Amino acid sequence: MTDDIYPFPLLAMVGQTDLKTALILGLINPQIGGILLSGPYGVGKTTAVRGLLDVMPFVTREHPDADGKTLVERMRLIELPLNARLEDVVGGINERIAIEQHVVRLEEGILARAHGNVLYVDEINLLDQAVVDAILDAAAQGRTFVRRGAMVRLFPSQFVLIGSMNPEEGALRPQILDRFGLRVWVAPVADHRARLEIYRRARDFRNDPVGFRQGYAAQTAALAEEIMIAREILPHVTIPPELEEQALALVQHLHIPSHRAEIALLEGARARAAADFRNVVNAEDIRRIAPLALTWRHSDWFERHTAGVQAEQETIAAALDTLFPPTDSRRRRSRRSTVRQIEEGHV
Repeated sequence: MTDDIYPFPLLAMVGQTDLKTALILGLINPQIGGILLSGPYGVGKTTAVRGLLDVMPFVTREHPDADGKTLVERMRLIELPLNARLEDVVGGINERIAIEQHVVRLEEGILARAHGNVLYVDEINLLDQAVVDAILDAAAQGRTFVRRGAMVRLFPSQFVLIGSMNPEEGALRPQILDRFGLRVWVAPVADHRARLEIYRRARDFRNDPVGFRQGYAAQTAALAEEIMIAREILPHVTIPPELEEQALALVQHLHIPSHRAEIALLEGARARAAADFRNVVNAEDIRRIAPLALTWRHSDWFERHTAGVQAEQETIAAALDTLFPPTDSRRRRSRRSTVRQIEEGHV
């Protein structure tokens, strides 16, 4: 058997607390918005993602061959090949059937097969931009359109997106980076004893994967059960209003422009509370999630650009006050237009 069939246990990984935590929280709450793993080669990014196979939660799916019937099965890990074409990802015409049976049929792509599962994109910074855009569109909309001429099919495409990359090979566009809720810098383990332990565990796993996995079977089974329980608790988890205010103050204090920052922070905090068997978020949840949700979100360019826009708007406002003095237009009307309500901040 290969390690693809017997994945290295997630809980057997030495160190990498943030990596393991982010992946588990992503399974508990897909509303976090995906996870990006960034780090050099050989630090365990792909190994950790494949280790999720042992703790995937059970989900209810529609049976493809029976109308109205459902089945319960574990989420699957769908890996996107680096050489995937846009048609492979989105879907397209089945060329074999078209040639052999003279029937043109639009078939699903990788994004549709990832529906209800985990989609793992390794070396996402090296993918063709059109492929990346298609993945992000599907992740945002929860569906994929396949269009070939007049033929159109719509496939559901809701999945947990996990991407990994080595920043030495190039950065991600800000638009792509913003789509990932949690970001983890997967650094090499520094402690020499820990590095030696990594070697020993890798050696033992290679020599006897079944026996090695058995040593972590009880912990792994307990984690899988906890993930299922946390997913049941999650809908009931609330955030005290004062913590919401503090979390938003933190985001604004760091001058982070994207509203996805507070979504990832608060949804990650809810997932952590559920993982700890609680239905109320506390301050420690915010403290633990903030480094994962807010890393790589500050933009010096955006600050400079915003300052320039504000200065220009102040100049325009001053000119308007000089040439078009403001008048009192607050007269009573039987009906106020929606545009006016928007202008006045009521909508």
